[in-house]
Amino acid sequence: MQKRILIVEDEGSIRDMVAFALRKADMEPMAAADAREAQLAVAATVPDLILLDWMLPGMSGLELARRLRRETLTADVPIIMLTARGEETDRVAGLEAGVDDYVVKPFSTRELIARIKAVLRRSHGDDGSGVIELGGLKIDGPAHRVHAGADTIPIGPTEYRLLHFFMTHAERVYSRAQLLDHVWGGSVYVEERTVDVHIRRLRQTLQPWKLDGLIQTVRGAGYRFSATAA
Repeated sequence: MQKRILIVEDEGSIRDMVAFALRKADMEPMAAADAREAQLAVAATVPDLILLDWMLPGMSGLELARRLRRETLTADVPIIMLTARGEETDRVAGLEAGVDDYVVKPFSTRELIARIKAVLRRSHGDDGSGVIELGGLKIDGPAHRVHAGADTIPIGPTEYRLLHFFMTHAERVYSRAQLLDHVWGGSVYVEERTVDVHIRRLRQTLQPWKLDGLIQTVRGAGYRFSATAA
């Protein structure tokens, strides 16, 4: 089944170029010139991934990303930001808004398609066999086990669910409330500080393999799993 990709870009020439590349890669492009058109498009058909320009008329791409993350319909739809802003502070702002990856303009369509495929694989959560590998860790879903190299890591059930969620949503920042909803379930009453306890336990579990740094604290925002340095 073709993946539907929503291109939110106000420059028609870039929209057309990206749409052409997507069709060549056997993907189905959708197009929007601004935030309002993007929201209407999403309401009609939820895409598999959103390519979002930072500089849009009216509402910025950054603000639209925040709104999309707050909506149940689009909370888990991967977003790649297309931007001329390549500074670290801008990338951090985008990641904290919920963006999954960055492509800095000018870009090659070949690189863009590769990034799209990588983000789609990551958001899918595994390689089709239930196995997730990232940052030196491997989760074997069918066996319900976590590995670091040849070692099997002993891990509690809640820490396992938390790690599984983090690894299938890498590089995205989640607040304590969001982690409660996704990992514990919205119908379960658990205090937000419980998240901190389990984050600490998860880090302690990974520490003997020097992998505790994969679980990063983002001050004032929450936590993220990242295979790159904080």
